[in-house]
Amino acid sequence: MKSEQMREAVMKVLGRIAPEADLASIDPAGSLRDQLDIDSVDFLNFMIGLHSELGVQIPEADVAKLSSLDGCIAYLLSKSAAS
Repeated sequence: MKSEQMREAVMKVLGRIAPEADLASIDPAGSLRDQLDIDSVDFLNFMIGLHSELGVQIPEADVAKLSSLDGCIAYLLSKSAAS
């Protein structure tokens, strides 16, 4: 999967978690939780959504790697390349 395809998949899942958010204005390096004003339950649902959408297992130890859009995409690309 290419970076742009991964970004689209992540944005699709974010759109389901935070439908009122302006996803186009997300700072790729900033905290997703802060920018989208989502709590830990929403973030857990985001991780579940990524698993459903992409089939990628995300261990609890790796949650911090998903804190930003750039980090999330890089992490997911590395996981999908490894599988």
